[in-house]
Amino acid sequence: MPTVAQSQSSTETDWVSRFADEVIAESERRAPGKPVVVASGLSPSGPIHLGNLREVMTPHLVADEIRRRGHTVRHLISWDDYDRYRKVPNGVPGIDASWAEHIGKPLTSVPAPAGSAYPNWAEHFKAAMTASLDELGVDYDPISQTEQYLAGTYREQILHAMRHRADIDAILDRYRTKKDPAAAGKGGKKPQQKKVDEAELEAEAGSGAAGEDDGSGGSGGYFPYKPYCGNCEKDLTTVTSYDDDTTELNYTCTACGFAETVRLSEFNRGKLVWKVDWPMRWAYEGVIFEPSGVDHSSPGSSFVVGGQIVREVFDGVQPIGPMYAFVGISGMAKMSSSKGGVPTPADALKIMEAPLLRWLYARRKPNQSFKIAFDQEIQRLYDEWDSLARKVADGTVLPADAAAYSRAIGTAAGALPSTPRPLPYRTLASVADITAGAEDQTLRILSELDPANPLASLDEARPRLDRAESWITTQVPAEARTVVRDEPDEELLGSLDDQGRESLRLLLAGLDTHWSLDGLTTLVYGVPKVLAGLEPDAKPTPELKTAQRSFFALLYRLLVSRDTGPRLPTLLLAVGADRVRKLLGA
Repeated sequence: MPTVAQSQSSTETDWVSRFADEVIAESERRAPGKPVVVASGLSPSGPIHLGNLREVMTPHLVADEIRRRGHTVRHLISWDDYDRYRKVPNGVPGIDASWAEHIGKPLTSVPAPAGSAYPNWAEHFKAAMTASLDELGVDYDPISQTEQYLAGTYREQILHAMRHRADIDAILDRYRTKKDPAAAGKGGKKPQQKKVDEAELEAEAGSGAAGEDDGSGGSGGYFPYKPYCGNCEKDLTTVTSYDDDTTELNYTCTACGFAETVRLSEFNRGKLVWKVDWPMRWAYEGVIFEPSGVDHSSPGSSFVVGGQIVREVFDGVQPIGPMYAFVGISGMAKMSSSKGGVPTPADALKIMEAPLLRWLYARRKPNQSFKIAFDQEIQRLYDEWDSLARKVADGTVLPADAAAYSRAIGTAAGALPSTPRPLPYRTLASVADITAGAEDQTLRILSELDPANPLASLDEARPRLDRAESWITTQVPAEARTVVRDEPDEELLGSLDDQGRESLRLLLAGLDTHWSLDGLTTLVYGVPKVLAGLEPDAKPTPELKTAQRSFFALLYRLLVSRDTGPRLPTLLLAVGADRVRKLLGA
């Protein structure tokens, strides 16, 4: 199997290598001799979904490529667990409307959902993501922003931002909505409508500047820092004054009426507002590479404004930051109804192996959207993945595809766990559907797929078998499950014409000599050909294809009382020869 390095003869189509080249060069320019720093940020405000995973996988893949080239690299994942609790999410088990009383508190001060083993809201939702990242082989340095702020790690940066609040306010003012009464209705320019994100609006409202700032620089009206209330812990506070010399800060809480005077040089219970916090961290951590979603890349958004703040206020440099597109979902039949939200990496890893999930993020450029399948499409996806593996094995794979495959199956630290006998996912799903998880029955069927090389143990087919079973039980609706008949359909059998009876006779006569997956495939496709006076290996004509479809529908009705079902060769193996004979009227 080619390594990533061997597969890079055509870097024009390999986005990971191109970014790795840029990041290494930029790191050597900015911080020669130091580890390369890439970063991601995740907010544990609720279930962390598969779209958020792109925030991690994009820098992870680049960092891993840099490690493979022998460089030291740090992938920082900042847990934004000191952010405010904004709203009670829908569909989260273990919470109710009473959690609304915690809105405005830091996420680490909000109780975890009822029944959780974790001490607070943030830790509860971090846990599932942490486990998923471990399974995906993501190597990173975690940073808790609660710990950073409460420890006073950013104290100098906070004091610096407060001294330069007028400069920050002026930068933000470039993007705020402008209203010119003199121009209104007089043919003047239309008011600018540039986006101010929700976090910044909240910050302005909390500082008493909303609707009051005239864009002159905010000499005391705008403050880039939000204290959490010393009484109710909420950030519904208004800074009323601040002294740069003494760092004395006064605030009042609009939620409970509490007022307090503190020295910011000694006070840690608060944080910079988001549009200032993010660029501050870029400068503090020396971040070279950090992607951002499309919602952060529009004019006036956090990434754009942050680039100016980091340069003009913190004397730093904005990271190289590709915009990444959204990740969509196809399916989730059962999950959407039970959880009321989009699926998480943990949900995806229940139905697909980690290398496949890594591959979905590795093969598409960050600005290309893609979908993760929870419906029948997952079978086609696995077929494509297995086809790629065969091309890698026989050397016919394209360089960029080989690179994506290599990044999917392992990291610089080594290979990820894999299935020893990767049988087709659609076959495993069909068997799991029919056997309902009965291991002895499953082993019998899977061993008969290839009698010359039978499966000795189900462990050879795991973990792929477990993922296919999970997909069947969690994502396939009950009405779509396969239920094999207990007794023959005597009415249907009695209504068959001579051709129908002959087709069943030919199938039953060939069962013993064709009892394998390949053999039964040849048999079920060959019966209509023989009925037409042709050889079993004759090339199908349009008329033959019509006859085959009619024959298949007959078999499905006799076996499972439906017109369609799992692939017939797999279904026949699963039902067993004796039961097939019984149901087909032998």
